[in-house]
Amino acid sequence: MQKNKGLWRNKLAQGAIALTLGLASAAAHADRWGLQVAGGVANHDFKKADVGVVWDPDLTWWEIGGFHFTLLGEGHVGYWHTSESNSVHPNIWEVGVTPVLRFVKSGGWFRPFIEAGVGVRLLSHTRITDDFSISTAFQFADMVGVGAIFGDKQNYQAGFRFQHLSNASIKEPNPGINFSQVYLQYNF
Repeated sequence: MQKNKGLWRNKLAQGAIALTLGLASAAAHADRWGLQVAGGVANHDFKKADVGVVWDPDLTWWEIGGFHFTLLGEGHVGYWHTSESNSVHPNIWEVGVTPVLRFVKSGGWFRPFIEAGVGVRLLSHTRITDDFSISTAFQFADMVGVGAIFGDKQNYQAGFRFQHLSNASIKEPNPGINFSQVYLQYNF
């Protein structure tokens, strides 16, 4: 049993490294990419810090009244912390990717948007407190948000996101966790 668990973690780590290198390679050839930092809070007294790399391949379509749809790719590394007294693993690491569909104003110095995405995350621990366990390291991460891109060269971005992580009942218990996050991004 222990050997299989170690093999599974090794394969998971190799997959995460391959995914990270793939995203970095894609970002190097992208039309535009950005660096995102976020902070948020969740139920169960969790605080989260997140760093993301955003790839914008300039896929745009369906112009509607000065707005259009676009598709982005994001890679994230996050850190959760809880100060609950019954914590088993108060510090959790998360890594994952999310494709993001955005409806954004097509031009101007200030370009507001709404966005949504569903991605995947891998967590370092599944048992967080004595009474809160999420069963699987693999989680789906869906989010909705609002924000704006601004500046003379559209280099700046700020937004708010509501994110839900859950394993989609692959294994029980599946309580899920909800984060409210604010983020800032610099686009190169």
